[in-house]
Amino acid sequence: MAEEIIIEVNNLTKYFPVSRGLFRQKKIAEVKAVDGVSFAIHSGETLGLVGESGCGKTTLGKCMVQLYRPTSGEIIFEGKDLCRLSDKELRPFRQKLQVVFQDPYDSLNPRFTAMDIIGEPLRIHNIAKGKEYQERVAELLRLVGLAPYMAERYPHEFSGGQRQRLGVARALALQPRFIMCDEPLSALDVSIQAQIINLLDDLQEKFGVAYLFISHDLSVVRHISDRVAVMYLGKIVEIANRDELYKNPLHPYTQALLSAVPIPDPEVEMKRQIIVLKGEVPSPMNPPSGCVFHPRCYRAFADCSQTIPLLEDVGNNHHVACLLYNQSRP
Repeated sequence: MAEEIIIEVNNLTKYFPVSRGLFRQKKIAEVKAVDGVSFAIHSGETLGLVGESGCGKTTLGKCMVQLYRPTSGEIIFEGKDLCRLSDKELRPFRQKLQVVFQDPYDSLNPRFTAMDIIGEPLRIHNIAKGKEYQERVAELLRLVGLAPYMAERYPHEFSGGQRQRLGVARALALQPRFIMCDEPLSALDVSIQAQIINLLDDLQEKFGVAYLFISHDLSVVRHISDRVAVMYLGKIVEIANRDELYKNPLHPYTQALLSAVPIPDPEVEMKRQIIVLKGEVPSPMNPPSGCVFHPRCYRAFADCSQTIPLLEDVGNNHHVACLLYNQSRP
């Protein structure tokens, strides 16, 4: 893995106000979608991000590429804090921060042809015109495994996997350094998922682009990621190298997640223990005190409800936010 840090997140928060009244003028609460998250992604690295629905994964990704403006914290990219830049100052950075969205149909304009979809970033940033524009689009189509003659087709004329390839081609049009992949496989068949994974791998090897790969599928994350971060109720509870995390999960929430992954061996599957978490995920409008996971944790003790655990390195570049391992706990 290269040592150069592409993007660094420091103590990032994103709160959404909850208002009431005729004109929604009175703020009554806040949804703490992302609450004090810190990590870094290196050049050519894929960081997998997993967690239950509603834990803040997509919000975190959208904050990193500035589709959402964070409430507080820092996002350092090429020496600049993106959170402090105006829209005008941010424009040059948008070329280098791109997104592959979850639904390959909803994210494509149905009135645009493939050439319009892929070429729109080139037009907006005045990168190519005329014959050069057409050649760039044809090159991008070939790069993602589509034929140049498909440039005149509309999104409904492509299959689901082909539409996702269009989304990848659009993201690559401006030669970005970082791509946020927001569950790019969830709307695809399993056989097509494998093709898209291989495509993303090949593109990363060719261009050295870094990915934040958001997914619910722990098996896919294990295959494509260099490191994996586990998120719960707006916080990163564990982050480690892929093999380290899957072989030695430390946080009780990570252990529960991995215990739910099916094993394709009937004998092993019958003998293994599945950890079933009690209760429901608390509301992000009113998260629990102390460790946010303690109401559902099967290893919780008295201090867990009072003390917020820090994300600390417990060795082998393995970070976990749990009082069972925190060395700074009184």
